[in-house]
Amino acid sequence: MKKWGKRIGYGIGDLGCNLVFSTMASYLMVFYTDVFGITAAAAGTMMLVTKFIDAFTDTGMGLIVDRTHTKWGQGRPYFLLGAVPFAIFTFLTFYIPNLGSGGKLVWAYVTYCLLCTAYTVVNIPLNTIVPRLTSDVHERDILVSTRMVCALAGTAIVMSITEPMVRLFGKGNEAKGYLGTMTLYGIVAMCIFFVTFASTKEVVPPTINQKHASLREDFKGLTGQAWILFLLNLFYFSLYVVRSTTVLYYFKYNLGKTEWMSLVGILGILSGLPMLLLLPALERRYSKRSLMFYSILLYIAGDLLIFAGKNSAACLLIGLVVTGLGIYGIFGITFAMQPDVIDYSEYQKNASVAGLIAAFQGFFVKGGMGLTSFIIGVFLKNGGYVANAEQTPKALSYIQICFIWIPIVLCALIALCTYFYKLDGLRDEMTQELETRRKGMLDEV
Repeated sequence: MKKWGKRIGYGIGDLGCNLVFSTMASYLMVFYTDVFGITAAAAGTMMLVTKFIDAFTDTGMGLIVDRTHTKWGQGRPYFLLGAVPFAIFTFLTFYIPNLGSGGKLVWAYVTYCLLCTAYTVVNIPLNTIVPRLTSDVHERDILVSTRMVCALAGTAIVMSITEPMVRLFGKGNEAKGYLGTMTLYGIVAMCIFFVTFASTKEVVPPTINQKHASLREDFKGLTGQAWILFLLNLFYFSLYVVRSTTVLYYFKYNLGKTEWMSLVGILGILSGLPMLLLLPALERRYSKRSLMFYSILLYIAGDLLIFAGKNSAACLLIGLVVTGLGIYGIFGITFAMQPDVIDYSEYQKNASVAGLIAAFQGFFVKGGMGLTSFIIGVFLKNGGYVANAEQTPKALSYIQICFIWIPIVLCALIALCTYFYKLDGLRDEMTQELETRRKGMLDEV
């Protein structure tokens, strides 16, 4: 029971993050344009500009975590320190000040940047802490899978109750409704971060107590396997954005199944749950590299089944479930690779750079999501897509390319990166060597 307390305490940290992150991903643009009162161009520009700010804050937070040494550990203190600012900036981002258009735009920039920074403060440590919670490889896999399930639950909650909550709190006033809903999400997330802090304990110290002289020295601690992990994050989250963005277009316009929209959304979120629950058991029997290849094949098979069986409801439903299993398999395995990559830097480079690795993961994730969203928009525009209208054959073909064929290309790129991943064969050797170094450090004390 104590183990499950730690697992759930760690995992729900991502549920707290996703209560706000998923809402921002799904609702923030429409809030800014339809409720807050700034133009779509201004909102889009702001979100693009803030990606560059995120790059600096993510890297800075990673460096701070690597340089943190407290009785509570390296990453864990930031769950406590970041919880209250996260709730405050969530409230302020969805608060509409009584200012002119210029003043409101400044307010939007400042509050959104502060919220993204607060998210970074709690999320980067969440990504780095697993190797410090346990040295048992199977237990790490369970922790990662628990986190993925909780993240999925957070997204499902947001997609299910946000609009009803806005109506409940607003009673016809959307501004009041969004503010009430997001204030509640912020407070719940704050309480969750307190639980995560109380439920976890960093018991596995780094094998070195190095003082980082410069960013250049930190970069030397990154291995080739770390860059493979970064590329996997780039291509996976590009795949995620393509699928989640274009699936509704494909079913609405290419297949004419408007009445399926809610079902498609639910299947897109929940179809991956069985895979995330099974991953820890599968990872005991198969290498992460092999499981990644199987997940890629699952996604491609489901994608082609949707394409070939477009006139069969059964084929479409099965295809959606199979692609969901595949994409969440890729998702879970990518995150399960991260603790091994962190250990490999200690093993090969004698460098403790967990924070920097998590920071670069975040940068590649946000870069992939931002760039892919831009490319899809340009692609649909060039295809002649017109919202809420009957599409031309050219527009339909461009939507099909986005939903069916671009994901297959991205799957091929993920497979190519995975081909060069080699830490499965080194896992036992790394564990033994790092444990020997830790015992040597204790003997010297």
